[in-house]
Amino acid sequence: MLSVWIVRVPVRVLVPVLVLVPVLLSDVARGFQPSVPAADVGNKPERLEWFRDLGFGLFIHWSIDSQIGSVISHSLVGADEGYIDRFLALPRTFNPTRYNPRDWAVLAKLAGMKYVVFTTKHHSGFAMYDTKTTDFGIMHTPYGKDVTADLVKAFREQGLAIGFYFSPDDFHYLHTKGVTIARAPHAGVTPKEAPGLLDYDRAQLRELLTNYGAIDILFIDGPPEGLRELAWELQPNIVVTRGAIETPEQRIPGLAIDRPWESCITMGTAWQYKPTHEQYKSGTELVELLVETRAKGGNLLLNVGPKPDGTLAIEQEERLRELALWNIAFGESIGPVRPWVITNEGNVWLARKKNASTVFAYISRVGTWTLGEKRTITLRSVKASAATRVRVLSQTGRVLEYRPDVDPLPSWKQDESGLHVTVTMAQRLYDDRRWTDPVVVEITDAEAAMTPPSVETGVGSRRSASIATLAAVLKDLGRAASVDVGFQYRRKKGTEELYEKDEPWIDTPLVPRGAPGGFNAEIGGLAAGQAYEFRAVVRHPLVTIHGEDRVVPPR
Repeated sequence: MLSVWIVRVPVRVLVPVLVLVPVLLSDVARGFQPSVPAADVGNKPERLEWFRDLGFGLFIHWSIDSQIGSVISHSLVGADEGYIDRFLALPRTFNPTRYNPRDWAVLAKLAGMKYVVFTTKHHSGFAMYDTKTTDFGIMHTPYGKDVTADLVKAFREQGLAIGFYFSPDDFHYLHTKGVTIARAPHAGVTPKEAPGLLDYDRAQLRELLTNYGAIDILFIDGPPEGLRELAWELQPNIVVTRGAIETPEQRIPGLAIDRPWESCITMGTAWQYKPTHEQYKSGTELVELLVETRAKGGNLLLNVGPKPDGTLAIEQEERLRELALWNIAFGESIGPVRPWVITNEGNVWLARKKNASTVFAYISRVGTWTLGEKRTITLRSVKASAATRVRVLSQTGRVLEYRPDVDPLPSWKQDESGLHVTVTMAQRLYDDRRWTDPVVVEITDAEAAMTPPSVETGVGSRRSASIATLAAVLKDLGRAASVDVGFQYRRKKGTEELYEKDEPWIDTPLVPRGAPGGFNAEIGGLAAGQAYEFRAVVRHPLVTIHGEDRVVPPR
């Protein structure tokens, strides 16, 4: 039996504030005219809603350094002139003769992906599209063809939305101007600081947004100012993700966020092709990441890194095909869904079908679920009605192969302790009759059986280098007479520690509260010059919830 453990709950919807940047004089001088009034610039609410419904996308990191299997672009930072010269010679040997983007598009669609985001230009500055701004691009390689144009055509044919990744940082540009290659916070390297770089980027982005038809999504991996505004002016329906909404990298937020967001995550440790020393996540882990992301209200942008010949490594293809099988069986549950009143009850993740009273219960960490085996879950946040129907997605519940003596029909019972749902794995998806990925149960005509408490993490302020005060507001007790409140905090990782494990949270003492209102705590022993992250905690009689993460700045 599974019951309620630690869960996450949605927080209040926050309205994004748009920062408007005027058109640069250099654009006006060239005759550039916005296609929409400046007051209308921004992600359109209806397009953000459309983006949330997509749910699952394919990220593709591919460039000339796939030939050597290094980190994409970043090996140029700190490199001497000899290394830079050898790197800049890599276009001479880049020739992806086995490139067939239709194969990628078909596989992505099978895996349940609804959109693609392709690296048109990464930080190195190498353009994977036909550009007139530089010779450092795909058209000046032995291959000599526009891989972006072919990819756009192939993915459109499969009905997938088109997204472009674009880096405002450009190491090749900096090098040609005699600027030491680096990224912020190093000085003098951003488009705002490096003379001419913003105009150069804008010219490239203009090519991308005028030469390939309607582009649905833009991922700006660097300072977005002056670029996102140009994108919205050229293509008012485009959704700018990174640069306008939250895009956590290599992680999923700790709680549901009921507004558009997107996690971008690699299959292994690298963004582009890594031929050696790579450790891939299992297919089961990837499905569980997808389920958790959708339960928390976000999109998952799952990355692949093609080989230099234009094919996918077998390990990446294998995982996409495992996702494809799961999608064929259970993919209905990751489309237009929104967070439930709580995200999970133990290993059962929950989401509601958009604009409906249907709940999807994603049973994860199943171990091995053998064909014909019955399992029961107990849900304390879901209440059935007389009209409720329960089924395992993709199963009729009427037939168990070779076993006419077994009735695999799902059943449920509602009592004071919760909704008890019993289901059978009654469809053979693998030869050995064993299944290890999440199983999805659909519960129709359901309603919330509980009102969770609500908390909003506030501001953290440094009293001194070693002492900080944390604040939060308890918004609602969730129909409990009393709850316990407090905080968790830990050292915030730097950008250079992205691939290191998170440090464990440190708990402050919990204190009882019988009414809504603000609360705070003082923490000590902090390191000077180090930022910390913290979140509010509420322990309810049924659940423990957390507020959003906030940052205490260094001092």
